[in-house]
Order: sequence, then structure tokens, then C-alpha cells
Amino acid sequence: MPLALAADPPPIRLDSAGAVRVGDTRVRLESVVYRHRQGDTPEEIHECFPTVALSDIYGVVAYYLRHKGEIDAYIAEVDAEADRLQVEIEARYPTRDLREKLRALRDRS
Repeated sequence: MPLALAADPPPIRLDSAGAVRVGDTRVRLESVVYRHRQGDTPEEIHECFPTVALSDIYGVVAYYLRHKGEIDAYIAEVDAEADRLQVEIEARYPTRDLREKLRALRDRS
């Protein structure tokens, strides 16, 4: 009996907020890719994100290796947006006074 070959779509999806998620979970694509870049095996990544099927982690890693440039560019955009938001939030809600108050309280104890 001949083997039926079929291409499976990558186990990623775009959520309503525009984030790329893995499988049916809330785990973001960049979370899996970061771990892969650090040298984690799919099994080690699965230990960190047990809600993601091991087969989906392998699928994400394979997809990343085939589309590295595109995914690296996407992650760079996500990181830049996170940095921009952090600067905006820190400008709107300065924490310096709060930190000083907390240190003073700690030092009084």
C-alpha cells in the first residue's frame, strides 16, 4: 500500500489581537522560538509549556527553520513594540518615587 503524503499546515494561528499562538494554546510563537534559540530541545520546551503538544513544538521548530528570516523579523517587531510600550508606560507612570518609598520602608524595618 503506498504511503499517502499530505502537507500539514504549521501548528500556529493568529489570535484576535494579532499575536501568533502555537496550536490551540495561548503560548506565543516567540516563546517557543526563544527557547529553541537558547538550545533547548523540543522535549525541554515541552517541559516549559506542557499545554503545547510535543508534535506542535516540533512543527514550530521545523517551520522556524524553514522561515527563519520571516520569523526573526516578526519577533524583532514584537520585541520593538514591547520596548516601546514599556517606555510609554514608564513615562506615564514613573516608579522612581515608589521605589524610594519602598526602600525607605524596608530600611525602617
